[in-house]
Amino acid sequence: MSDLHVAFASLELRNPLTLASGTCGFGREVADLLPLHELGGLFTKAVTPEARQGNAMPRLAETAHGLLNSIGLANPGLDAFVADKLPWLRGCGCPVFVNVAGRTAEDYERVCRRLQEEESRAGSATRLAGIELNVSCPNVKEGGISFGARPGPLTALVERVRGCWSGPLFVKLTPQVADVAEMARAAEAAGADGLTLINTIPGMAIDLKTRRPRTITNTSGYSGPAIKPVALAQVWQAARAVKVPVIGIGGIQHGRDVAEFLLAGASAVQVGTASFAEPARARHMVDELQAWMEEEGVASAAELVGAVRPW
Repeated sequence: MSDLHVAFASLELRNPLTLASGTCGFGREVADLLPLHELGGLFTKAVTPEARQGNAMPRLAETAHGLLNSIGLANPGLDAFVADKLPWLRGCGCPVFVNVAGRTAEDYERVCRRLQEEESRAGSATRLAGIELNVSCPNVKEGGISFGARPGPLTALVERVRGCWSGPLFVKLTPQVADVAEMARAAEAAGADGLTLINTIPGMAIDLKTRRPRTITNTSGYSGPAIKPVALAQVWQAARAVKVPVIGIGGIQHGRDVAEFLLAGASAVQVGTASFAEPARARHMVDELQAWMEEEGVASAAELVGAVRPW
């Protein structure tokens, strides 16, 4: 059988399929629906210093080719995460990456420093696989511009977190930039061990009966199969610009989609919107990828990474 193992920073994943942040809760919510130990890993819902209720309803809207969401980073907060979520995650059977968000650089540092303290108390067999920084959050000290919109604020944030977190550090880049390669290089130079892209893109839908937008924030994050070509292009651009591994995300529904992202330069992928329609979709993609590789005579997933032949 084809070998699905992939090298990822200092880690080795059993296969390139992982669950995207915000789509699998904190793991326990989906544990009865799919075997987590058979996946490459999971990325938790965002953790912020304080508990957040998130945005009011309506904050989800299905479209013909994807999903709009304006959840607003709802989460129980750092203390509750450490007390109630982290112990279960340490024994869930697959690598766990904690997604971290905040309104200021101090917010990110507070969460990451606390996680570092918790790691020092944990045994090596139960340590977290890494942290994923959500840099699409509005930076209140920069007038609401996201941390990931300019190289300067991104570099400062990554360096600050790198100073208090010694484990693998991944940066989830926003697609709303003129040059994603520039942002990828900035994150790498500041100390990132890997990159995730893309985050959602701005979208909108309108209810013709009420004439109101279908989410409370009017525009919101758009995900799903319609954004796959955008995601593939940005993964390809970023992967060519840096030496650290890239995680691809955006519109992945089938094993063949995974193969495309690997060819574009991703070392692993995250499955998000597809899991809402079919919670075990990521696990099925493992089998689909394996079958495609065997049909094509591909010995290992690793040999696909970055193997696209551009014109």
